[in-house]
Amino acid sequence: MKEIAYDFVRKAGQIINSGQSRALVLTGNITDLFCSNGKEGGDYIPLVDLLVDSWSVSGTILVIYELNGPIRFLNKDDAQKMKDAWGKLHDDENQHAIDLALARTKKRIAELSQNPQYSFDECLSRAKGNPTYALELLRQMCLCSRLGKDGVPFLWENLVIIVEGADFLVPEGEISRLSDVDRQRVAICMDWFSDPGFINGKDTVVLLSESMSLINSKISRLPQIIEIEVPSPDEEQRAHLIGWFGKSLPEGKKLKLWDSQETLANMTAGLSVHALLQLLRYACYKDIQLESGDVIAKVESYIKEQLGEDVIEFKKPEHTLSAVIGFKKLKQFMKDEFVPRIRSTGKSSLPGAVIGGPIGSGKSFLLEAVAGELGIVVLVLKNIRSKWFGETDVIFERLKRIICALDKSLIFVDEADTQFGGVGEDVHETEKRLTGKVQAMMSDPQLRGKTSWLLITARIHLLSPDIRRPGRAGSLIIPVLDPEGEDIDDFMSWMIKPVFKETESCSSIKDAIEQLRPLIKGYYSAVFAELRSDLIAATELKKTDKLTIEGIRAIMEDHIPPCVEKTRKYQTLQALLNCTRLSLLPESIERSKLDDRRDAWRRELKMLEDEGFK
Repeated sequence: MKEIAYDFVRKAGQIINSGQSRALVLTGNITDLFCSNGKEGGDYIPLVDLLVDSWSVSGTILVIYELNGPIRFLNKDDAQKMKDAWGKLHDDENQHAIDLALARTKKRIAELSQNPQYSFDECLSRAKGNPTYALELLRQMCLCSRLGKDGVPFLWENLVIIVEGADFLVPEGEISRLSDVDRQRVAICMDWFSDPGFINGKDTVVLLSESMSLINSKISRLPQIIEIEVPSPDEEQRAHLIGWFGKSLPEGKKLKLWDSQETLANMTAGLSVHALLQLLRYACYKDIQLESGDVIAKVESYIKEQLGEDVIEFKKPEHTLSAVIGFKKLKQFMKDEFVPRIRSTGKSSLPGAVIGGPIGSGKSFLLEAVAGELGIVVLVLKNIRSKWFGETDVIFERLKRIICALDKSLIFVDEADTQFGGVGEDVHETEKRLTGKVQAMMSDPQLRGKTSWLLITARIHLLSPDIRRPGRAGSLIIPVLDPEGEDIDDFMSWMIKPVFKETESCSSIKDAIEQLRPLIKGYYSAVFAELRSDLIAATELKKTDKLTIEGIRAIMEDHIPPCVEKTRKYQTLQALLNCTRLSLLPESIERSKLDDRRDAWRRELKMLEDEGFK
């Protein structure tokens, strides 16, 4: 079986060996399992064990600290070397640096003066269950490793210290609002990582945290700290796991699949090793064949668990463009250009698009139909903000990690102007970061052909200009306008056809359309849909299958569209002004006169804004 090599381990090793940085933070998929090629059969182990296997080389002492656990060494020899070096340092200097550093009262300092010495074993014991003491002890170990006497170092080996749960040790938050112990741990880390001796030495500290944003910004923003992301397993790694699992089953057991292992590896994009193992183990325990539906359900469930039910929704629209009424020119454009570019995985692929237009114009239904044409599951982004401090950044990073793991994804964002704000001075810092990160992901060349962002908004002018630029969602801005010409006839036919009753005065749908046309002034897609519902409801209330032209007219005459004309006019003008295709504008607009028309639209917008419409 082919060995699996992890790029993040190789990258971290290169940074350590080159001395580029002595403080690393591994973020992302840090709680997962990883294949250890150093063990027979390539067993799957936690991240800390993987790092230990990879970095156990001559001349290096590995020290592991687990939150509320002991400080441990890889073997007894390493522990003894550190103990000897510790003894040389403190016997020579006659001080107990850790307790003095942590002493906060005169009484405690007096106690230390009476009993200044603690053995190394006693220090390790005191560090267990005391994170603050443990951090200072680890810092002192680095000091011990680079000091010596008469040109002879106390410790010949270099230290690599791995610290789990860094986000719990030095949590994010304003310093003034942190507890005393949290502030003290932040101060210890700042002193440690900013010490020129440590920076220029050969010892390394590796912190583990799901997100950099969960670590106190006093630490995470230090320029000497480098972040390395641990990604979700890619298709090759998932395929390796499936093969490994099949070979590790007891005799007589077999993994039953509806298709090949390669297909399973492809369909489980987004799952962690833990989640994929859960799926495989359950199927083997039940001795059932794993079906594609089971895999899809597991992927959906896992992603929702990672992000939260209120953050993302899986949607597979059942209707296609054939179910969309009117919009003949726009539907043709969708079939000929839009859908093929979304499907593409090459340079012709579309990173994103914005569907603009006034409220009630049918934007969401139209874009759902496009998704139906594509035949792929859509990730509907509902709300990636959180009321909890720092959680918004974490949610986004989880979302990005999942998107990067998927082979092809379509991200659907309705009411995009409320999801993504701006980056101006009056925008909250969290909002700025969120918008900036979304913009960067939209234009990430590594995601081109893998991810397409489809944004829907009636207020396109409230989207950040950086999102509206080419290379992001602004690569294609499509206006969805109110029906005109033949499209109006299509809507009217669709509206009255379910209830229309032929009579001598009106013998066909075409005749009915001509007679009712004077009544549809100001109608748009949502009004047509609502009236259709009212007409069908009327037949049910009157206990009849059909309505005469007089009955339909009476209902239409009683119907008054809501008073949102000027708001819709403002939104329509913004959609026209931001459109990126001349062919999608009204046919009366010529290229040579486009600048004049845009100036006219701006003047109209200014007039509406003066009236208070925005």
